[in-house]
Amino acid sequence: MPETLYQSDIKSLRLRNRGKVRDIYDVDDKHLLIVTTDRLSAFDVVLPDPIPGKGALLTAMSNFWFARTRATIPNQLTDTPLEKILKDPAERKQVEGRATLVKKLKPLPVEAIVRGYIVGSGWKEYKTSGTVCGIQLPAGLKEADRLPEPIFTPSTKADIGQHDENISFDTAAELLGKDMAEKVKNASLTIYKECAAYALTRGIIIADTKFEFGLDEKGTLTLIDEVLTPDSSRFWPADLYKPGANPPSYDKQYVRDYLESINWNKKPPAPKLPPEVIAKTAEKYREALTRLTGS
Repeated sequence: MPETLYQSDIKSLRLRNRGKVRDIYDVDDKHLLIVTTDRLSAFDVVLPDPIPGKGALLTAMSNFWFARTRATIPNQLTDTPLEKILKDPAERKQVEGRATLVKKLKPLPVEAIVRGYIVGSGWKEYKTSGTVCGIQLPAGLKEADRLPEPIFTPSTKADIGQHDENISFDTAAELLGKDMAEKVKNASLTIYKECAAYALTRGIIIADTKFEFGLDEKGTLTLIDEVLTPDSSRFWPADLYKPGANPPSYDKQYVRDYLESINWNKKPPAPKLPPEVIAKTAEKYREALTRLTGS
């Protein structure tokens, strides 16, 4: 079983923030150290049980996609090795394989969601109104159907314990400015289409995903946070895909389904997960990484 890290403790750097999954430290005026822990959030609540090895898997997967999309859009990564940042071997060992030195950027206050298939909250809205985030879709779609074209459906960024809210493109334009909102939309759709096409060759359907962006000192749009991981995306095995029901997945939907089955009210504190749910979730994350990257 991989070593588990629920919360990092780096004394040599100043802790800037603990997110749902990531611990962020200040390195200097231009860089941050992001540590991806094994914490898991569902319905915007952090669960009490970590998923062993999850942080390292997410880091490896994000780095794979960052490398693959570098020609399309700049990203947050630097080439500085960890030993230059953390001199203490014990501190380094604690976060090795799950820590990334990144550029310090100004994050945009919108989550960029792209949906290629209709499922989840989008499916619930469609059944009621025929729309997703106000976007009119063709009549007669079934749950998990592929959309004629991927759609951009931004959301707000919620604090821990609060729920993200879907917003219209017009609202995103009010928050970002129209030109920047268009750039975010176009970049999100381009990245999704390119990466979803590749994933399909590896036997995985990326049904939907969430991107985050920031700006550098020149105002250049830059891909940040994580990219196309099981935490930020819905991954389906292509060989088991069948419209009409929510397919089995490689992502944390497995945990969401368990939590739905016990009728949790989706408010803190979150319930503990059974050992078999923890083990199965870790297995799904590992399989997704192996399928996509071959490693």
